[in-house]
Amino acid sequence: MNEGEKRGYLKRDFEVFHIKDKKSIEFKYHHHDFHKIVFFISGGVTYHIEDRTYDLEPWDILLVGNTEMHKPVIDGNKIYERIVLWVYPDFLKKNNTVKSNLLECFQISKERDYHRLRLPLEELSEIKRLLKELLGCRGSEDYGTDIMEKLLFLKLMVELNRLFLKKGDEKEEEGISYDKNITALIKYINRNLSEDLTIDKLSSRFYLSRYYLMHRFKEETGTSIYSFIIQKRLIRARELMREGMSVTEASSQCGFKDYSTFVKAFKKSYSCTPREYLKELNKPQISKEGLQNIDF
Repeated sequence: MNEGEKRGYLKRDFEVFHIKDKKSIEFKYHHHDFHKIVFFISGGVTYHIEDRTYDLEPWDILLVGNTEMHKPVIDGNKIYERIVLWVYPDFLKKNNTVKSNLLECFQISKERDYHRLRLPLEELSEIKRLLKELLGCRGSEDYGTDIMEKLLFLKLMVELNRLFLKKGDEKEEEGISYDKNITALIKYINRNLSEDLTIDKLSSRFYLSRYYLMHRFKEETGTSIYSFIIQKRLIRARELMREGMSVTEASSQCGFKDYSTFVKAFKKSYSCTPREYLKELNKPQISKEGLQNIDF
């Protein structure tokens, strides 16, 4: 995959990349319009997803939902190899059946605050086989390759859902760290985006000093509480707009007291106004800001 292809728009329902590089890149907390699955192969990487920090081992699998803030911290002295899948939620939804929901693995990982699959070797063999065949479809002009690629991708999603469901409530805690106070705070923020979420109100609710709350949040997530809340409100506003809500109503529902503040924050994050975004909904693409923050 060449650099231009990596940094271009996500023009299809799903995409798969196999990347092996040695770069020291510092990412900010961000999110994507699409779901992401990372198959970690080698390197030195710690992945932050919402309030959780995952120290990765070879063939750990990470699921990152499209509304979840995340960032990788990469050791630039080691070769970082991984296979990354991007998929738009609507594509999976279109391929759901009465009995099978292909979005279930993402829903489970979000509900249980558990984004990692660490599998025994015997369960990895089928995943590796499907990934190899899927990557083999890239660039092929053979008859029916596009159909085979879609079928392989859907089969891979079926396998991942089966594995997530099989694990049930079982959680492997090794290599995962989090602060219970910050976890509770993030859950509260996510559930109360329309409310008054000032530092004073939050510190009072959680019986923690302003300084400790701000310092600990930044230490755990790498971003400020204020920035996190703004991004979460913008993510929710875009969801509501995609569902048909007006721009002004979405702004109000997500806790922006002033419409001009909402427009300014939206444009800063996505390089377009909310109304321009609505016009582009049928042309899926990553914003200029998003392109700078893409973590393959």
